[in-house]
Amino acid sequence: MAVLIPQFERSSGHKVIFDFDGAIGAMTERVRQGEAADVVIVSGQQVESLEKEGRVVSGSRSDISKVGGGVFVRKGSAKPDIGSVEAFKRAMLAAKSIGWNDPAAGAPASIYLVGLMERLGIADGKKPKTVAFKARSERFEAVVRGDVEIGFNQISERSSPRRVSTL
Repeated sequence: MAVLIPQFERSSGHKVIFDFDGAIGAMTERVRQGEAADVVIVSGQQVESLEKEGRVVSGSRSDISKVGGGVFVRKGSAKPDIGSVEAFKRAMLAAKSIGWNDPAAGAPASIYLVGLMERLGIADGKKPKTVAFKARSERFEAVVRGDVEIGFNQISERSSPRRVSTL
């Protein structure tokens, strides 16, 4: 955005007011509450929801990016094998606890993970061992302390992913 917006402003003569609060769920809620915007960048599921509610123009969606998901563990802990769907499933079943952002707050990665656990048939078994954090930093701190064994995060929020596995 730091590159695209100035280019657009120079070429179009339009002034862009850009607001990125870092929380896609919060942005979705702002639009849901009636805040006006010419462009809203949220997850695909959130766009669909806003379309159904009549908050954005139906059919105006344009996918502009894709974000990977990753797992993280406490320094010195064994890294879970997530090299295949079956390995990921085994790692999740073996984990004493997992943590992610609160899906109820609109965290797209966590919404995806809830669906993934359901598709893998392990959602019910993991619910009592899952911690949903309100603030992003809480889950990192919980893993560092050892309160949560495996944390989930968007790859884009980590500067140098060592291993990426797509599920």
